[in-house]
Amino acid sequence: MMFRVSIFVPVTILLGIAAAQNLPQTYIPQTKFARGQNVVPSFDGWIRNADGTFTMVFGYFNRNLEEELVIPPGPDNKLEPGLPDQGQPTYFLPRRHAWTFRVKVPADWGTSKELVWSLTSHGRTEKAYASLQPDEEILERQIMTRGNLSPGLDDPNKPPSVSIAAAGGASVNQPFTLTALVTDDGLPKPRAPKARPAANTGKAQTNSAEARPRIGLNVTWLQYRGPATVTFDDPGAILVSSGQAVTKAHFPEPGVYVLRATANDGELSSASDITINVTER
Repeated sequence: MMFRVSIFVPVTILLGIAAAQNLPQTYIPQTKFARGQNVVPSFDGWIRNADGTFTMVFGYFNRNLEEELVIPPGPDNKLEPGLPDQGQPTYFLPRRHAWTFRVKVPADWGTSKELVWSLTSHGRTEKAYASLQPDEEILERQIMTRGNLSPGLDDPNKPPSVSIAAAGGASVNQPFTLTALVTDDGLPKPRAPKARPAANTGKAQTNSAEARPRIGLNVTWLQYRGPATVTFDDPGAILVSSGQAVTKAHFPEPGVYVLRATANDGELSSASDITINVTER
């Protein structure tokens, strides 16, 4: 005979645990994993092009806090219909990365047809379905602002322009110089620091919050494709000086890598990619 045993934990005990940890009573614990989780593709909207065509925009969410996955084009990383390799990323950084790559579709695509991105990792397959539904249309400026509030299309600020200087061949475990060439219109102007207003005790609430400081025109690098993890001498934002932002990359294995430089003026951003063929020494 089989017996089913149920364990009942009174709500009062759960609330007591939350109180002991100084957590709100409505707190719902979230399990986070450093490794072993899969990557979820996302459809992040479509853009209407001037020539009548459309551009599907995709991103992804790597559920891991630390693990960075390599998923080459093929059965585990493909777009349908069409060739499996349509320029999608093959190197997946931890957590959420929106508006990562684009696929242009013809003007006669229609609203019922779908472009599907499939990713399989750690034994689990996830899919993103892209279609030209009206409520999924986005503007280029939404991507430039990374989804932040925009002053509007009449804003005089233009995004920085970024390109990557041509470089020679790269070798395994040898520093490789990356030079991003950046031009900008000088907007937005740097914020002048303001003194925080003193709180007036006993009076109405005082807003003592400070605006997030702008660090100035800068460039960040990330890995988009490649068979192994690239390390950068400057993993964070690099200030642009004399129209350039320079760092060095280090490649642990031979192969073809794609790196992305993103220039940001504090409000708007733009990106450029470079493909590097890395050989043994």
